[in-house]
Amino acid sequence: MSAPIFDIDPTELQQRTSLKWTTYGPDVLPAWVAEMDVRPPRAVQQVIVDAMSCGDTGYPLGAVGCDEAFADFADWRWGWRPTLRDSVVMPDVMQGVARSLELLTAPGDHVVINNPVYNCFYGYLPWVDREILEVPLGADWRLDLAAMERAFAGADGPKPTAYLLCNPHNPTGTVHTREELATVAELANAHGVAVVSDEIHSPLVTPADTFVPWLTVDPEGRSITVTSASKAWNLAGLKAALAFGTPQTGELLRTLTDEVTHSASYFGLVAHRTALSQGREWLDQVCREIEGNRVHLHDRLAAELPQLTSVPGQATYLAWVDCSALGVADPSAFFRTKGKVAFSQGASFGSGGEQFVRINFATSPVVLDEVIDRAVRAVKGR
Repeated sequence: MSAPIFDIDPTELQQRTSLKWTTYGPDVLPAWVAEMDVRPPRAVQQVIVDAMSCGDTGYPLGAVGCDEAFADFADWRWGWRPTLRDSVVMPDVMQGVARSLELLTAPGDHVVINNPVYNCFYGYLPWVDREILEVPLGADWRLDLAAMERAFAGADGPKPTAYLLCNPHNPTGTVHTREELATVAELANAHGVAVVSDEIHSPLVTPADTFVPWLTVDPEGRSITVTSASKAWNLAGLKAALAFGTPQTGELLRTLTDEVTHSASYFGLVAHRTALSQGREWLDQVCREIEGNRVHLHDRLAAELPQLTSVPGQATYLAWVDCSALGVADPSAFFRTKGKVAFSQGASFGSGGEQFVRINFATSPVVLDEVIDRAVRAVKGR
């Protein structure tokens, strides 16, 4: 068996200067933003070192092979090979989402999202002058298809022109089934609703579950998928993403200006290409270690903090935890001040998230246990 990937010593982690490790003081242990406590695959490290060593630090030409590497990866992982002609490079996934919605909708249009959902959706949609229409997940944390049908038809409020899908779902870790997505595609096509699917977490699915790419259920409609290697291989600082369309939306993507399609980092494209093509065994091991951490976190919370309820996610490295039994206004602030551990604030993920926290458990077992220990001490020391 290979050596553990989540093995970085806490003192080394504290030397990092990225967002995760510098937002709060050195006395606060961060388990919030979606950065993993890992080193990228050796091949990715080496390709960047080699480029720097020979001064290969210029402008990218097209996708630098990143699109072909993703198509090969998608075929290997999910049996789906996207059409490269209908794809373009994006600076990152949320820029890709924003630009896609600008292509498919008009200013002031309403866009459906399923709260609780990735908190950046709430920032980027207003920035591109689109209105948010929340359609909450069901009580089982799955898509509420009946509510989606009513929303798409405009029965409960404004008629939307687009749906922003989080696939798989962040923060709950829900993996949408093919049947669920096919129903959504039928509803979207019937009601003239375009679909943009954010699939950044798609490689990070438990071994027992299967990710379904959106474009496999709606290959001809008004749909665009935006994805990246950044989450699965921890490459957020090396900016790059890809948008894939159908024959009709691919034509729209090709109208985007150089300002958008030439804004990815050359190093980002090189690193992502290498991760997709040479980091597959690394990814499989990371997914196994993430699943071990997921089970460990769930088991310890159940045993030591039974008043908190953790949603049993099937994807990502993020846990969605109900803290309503604590009776505090902001659980994330409670844990940060009382336990010196930082979780993401549930309210930022939309209506209904106010009593939740999102916990990032993509770290070593040693750090994860310290995260849990601090949470336990905070609650028991009240």
